[in-house]
Amino acid sequence: MAEVTNDLIYEVLKPMQGRLSNIEHRLDGIDARLTSLTTQMNAVHVDVSNIYQTLGRLDQRVTRIEKRLDIIEEPAE
Repeated sequence: MAEVTNDLIYEVLKPMQGRLSNIEHRLDGIDARLTSLTTQMNAVHVDVSNIYQTLGRLDQRVTRIEKRLDIIEEPAE
């Protein structure tokens, strides 16, 4: 059996260090993409909230117009 020396251990660990560096680099890229997606999702949430607010105001306006014109239908049950 071969004797385990520091040189042998170093030769085994050297490629592992390179692979670990590659993994860290890829994780940095994934982290950046995830941050970007989070920012975009937050923007979508704000946009949807704004749409709901606009629809709410439009619904109030239509209801007010219907009351003025006396064309309000009975609510569906």
